[in-house]
Amino acid sequence: MQELLAVLTITVLAVISPGPDFAMVSRNSLLRSRRAGLLTALGIGLGVWVHVAYTLLGVGLVIQQSLRLYAALKIVGALYLIYLGWKMLRAPAADASATGPGTAELSDLAALRIGFLTNALNPKCTVFIVSLFLQVVQPSTPLAARIGYGAFVSATHVLWFGLVALLFSRGALKTTLLGARRWIDRAFGTVLIGFGGLLAGSALRR
Repeated sequence: MQELLAVLTITVLAVISPGPDFAMVSRNSLLRSRRAGLLTALGIGLGVWVHVAYTLLGVGLVIQQSLRLYAALKIVGALYLIYLGWKMLRAPAADASATGPGTAELSDLAALRIGFLTNALNPKCTVFIVSLFLQVVQPSTPLAARIGYGAFVSATHVLWFGLVALLFSRGALKTTLLGARRWIDRAFGTVLIGFGGLLAGSALRR
């Protein structure tokens, strides 16, 4: 019971802390659509399973003990975040200000893919999952229970970011902020590049 409570508490606190996942869901919900935001949230939940899978297979222990491998993963994740941020900063002004049916929509697959890759390449999630399963979950815990923990972590991500998507796609808030689409894109782009820069810097200092 103590292990279960620890997993529940740590998971909730880790999920609601701000990061790249939050930035992508809120941005897609606000500037694209509620559907895009919800699919991004679903993609994030699927991305969690990447971390759960390699941790259950024992790769998480290798990552935890190999500074070079972990640094390489951080660099890859940092480059992806910087790439996403750069795309937002370079978004055409016409697309950012469009409001009619001709607005460039994000396809369902693209929204799902963005969420999946943002989480799967997020070193923050790597540290969280690896630490959770190697330091909180006991070695004697059955595999079925470990998979159940993974399902809970994934579901918590989907639920939390689904709520974020619903909030940022609400009519009143969306109407208020849509006039500043270009500046919102710049703000989120800067945030993602900042996250990526911090990750790259911490990796190179090791």
